[in-house]
Amino acid sequence: MDTTIALYSHDSVGLGHARRNRALAYALAEHLPALTGGSVGGLLIAGHADASRDPLPEGWDWLVLPGMTRVRGGYGPRTLGMDAEALRDLRSATIDAALTALNPDLFIADRHPFGIDGELRPVLANLRARGTATVLGLRDVLDTPRVAAAEWDALGGAEHVASYLDKVWIYGDDRVYDLRLTGELPPALARLATATGFLAHGRPAARVSTMPRASLKPPPPYVLTVLGGGSDGADLARLAAVSHLPGGHSHLLITGPQMPDHQIDEIRELAAATSEATRVVRSAPDVPELIAEAASVVCMGGYNTMAEVMATDTPALVVPRSRRRQEQPRRARALAALGAVETRDAGEVTAEQITDWWARSVTGRTSRSHIDLGGLGVVAHLAAQLLPAAAPAPVSVTALQEVSRHVG
Repeated sequence: MDTTIALYSHDSVGLGHARRNRALAYALAEHLPALTGGSVGGLLIAGHADASRDPLPEGWDWLVLPGMTRVRGGYGPRTLGMDAEALRDLRSATIDAALTALNPDLFIADRHPFGIDGELRPVLANLRARGTATVLGLRDVLDTPRVAAAEWDALGGAEHVASYLDKVWIYGDDRVYDLRLTGELPPALARLATATGFLAHGRPAARVSTMPRASLKPPPPYVLTVLGGGSDGADLARLAAVSHLPGGHSHLLITGPQMPDHQIDEIRELAAATSEATRVVRSAPDVPELIAEAASVVCMGGYNTMAEVMATDTPALVVPRSRRRQEQPRRARALAALGAVETRDAGEVTAEQITDWWARSVTGRTSRSHIDLGGLGVVAHLAAQLLPAAAPAPVSVTALQEVSRHVG
């Protein structure tokens, strides 16, 4: 049975949602055919043009929507000069037309069940009328329980959201953090939920830089600073740029492709004035490999960055973003409590602390074998259970988690 899958991410800030869906596409393309006996392909719906710079498995393609971004009071066009509501309707109609033509067997929405300003409501209604299985994929942490509860209420309540879904997949280890117990996921949605483990082992390489990898990789030993997409990483980048390096080490600082040019110029000037051994680049073609080979890493606490760090034994100092959401600090504290990382508050960390961290951390490694990092090996089994006809017999959550804990 051939299987068609569509994955949605709105990508109003950064590329974390699209990168998570891309990792899922590769995992499903690799593992699902053995479970269904047919080919697997599909469409990744994204809201930022930069997402499509990364390749996809054979049989998959990108649908890039006109961009929307956060503005005061909600969302507005990223570049198009049109009314926000009209753009929302355009995006919704585009998604609906594409999925009507594609007729997917499975639809996975990342984090936001109804998309931007409800753009997915008519899409989901039409998908379910055609018999498409629908899944909401959630990162391991949402926000404080109070904020999360308000967001579910704003969508019409958990029961209403659940009526559009077959399953909820939580991309984390519930022994580290369980949003079903914190109150971030209400009972109506928690009943549909399965924790997959972190989407860490088996993540695909990205190709977001035109520079060959050999020209970017520092000679070892080196320390590394990574800032995700970079749109909110300038403060940490400035501190890392003026920190002093351990003896004999160079420093690669990756700002992220969405950091504004003027901030990158400033950080390059700071780094040049501090150490000739620091190199500042906007992006790199294989950040997971750079993390794995680094002596030590300083990073923010976004989901994808942490998944990449968790897949290695590289010591990590996490300085989570705390503006807008408490997701990153809550994730960093949970992982630090299990000894997987160290963390410092973004408002209090200093260049001297980063200097001390690097000097102390480059002499050791960090075991993370106690964290479930095999979510990408589990999602195909979960997907297969939702497919018609050739779907295998149900597998218990416990059995799936055991699969996850032995992947990688």
